[in-house]
Amino acid sequence: MNKKIIALHKDELKDISLDIVSIERIDTSVQVAHRDDHYMFIIQQSGRFLLELDFNEVLMEGPSLCFVVPGQVHRYIDCKNCKGWLVFIDNDFILKQYREIFNTYLNVQQVVSVQTNEPSFALLPLIETINKDKSIPLRKTLLNSAVETLTGIIISKIIESQNSKIITNSQKYATIARYKQLVNTKHKELKQVKAFASLLNISPLYLNQVSKEVTGFPASHWINQETLLEAKRLLHFTSLDIKEIAFELGYEDHTYFSRFFKKNIGITASDFRKEKT
Repeated sequence: MNKKIIALHKDELKDISLDIVSIERIDTSVQVAHRDDHYMFIIQQSGRFLLELDFNEVLMEGPSLCFVVPGQVHRYIDCKNCKGWLVFIDNDFILKQYREIFNTYLNVQQVVSVQTNEPSFALLPLIETINKDKSIPLRKTLLNSAVETLTGIIISKIIESQNSKIITNSQKYATIARYKQLVNTKHKELKQVKAFASLLNISPLYLNQVSKEVTGFPASHWINQETLLEAKRLLHFTSLDIKEIAFELGYEDHTYFSRFFKKNIGITASDFRKEKT
């Protein structure tokens, strides 16, 4: 098996920070799985848009909003009668608070259905106009404000769809945002909730409680999800054998990793590799 590489689309927004493309221009026939080093938002007014996001198929039917964070492996699968926009935004163009909230809902709720009079549908043409006309006074300031409004609207709709009563600038949100950041960077060396709770200076019981309240899942779910996602990427995009992948993910016993993978995914790691090859 030849080693594969996940394509990384980088520096595409180096000089512009923001790019807007009509969904109608998307050619799904040549799409391959790739990562971006920037955010992508799908603002769909109508149609049926199917994409793969971290190995899961995500369907957008009718008026919908979707976000994809930097580093997520994704590809477009199908687009029928779609109308709307793909908005690509540089990380630094998005408020830190908003980035933390997007990370909190990562793999929880990345797509939400909206009404036909969704405010972002009216906002996008305005952003397009400002973005194209470099002669507009205070153009960058206006774009900053418009992007902040757009991302704020998307976050608001996602929170609303989850019926969340947690205030987004609360300590609980900050705790989970920090927890998921730690899981992202330390899941290979730390496997237990209590280890992450210790880094956060809170009890495992409290971390589990807050995780359920904010995300709907226990704290252990996010450790498992991060490990499984990385395992899928290694199985699909590299030629490492199962033992090597287990070691790469921090497992000294590859048989334990194999049992863990099958228990959570439903098939063996070898079968997953065959299906995705």
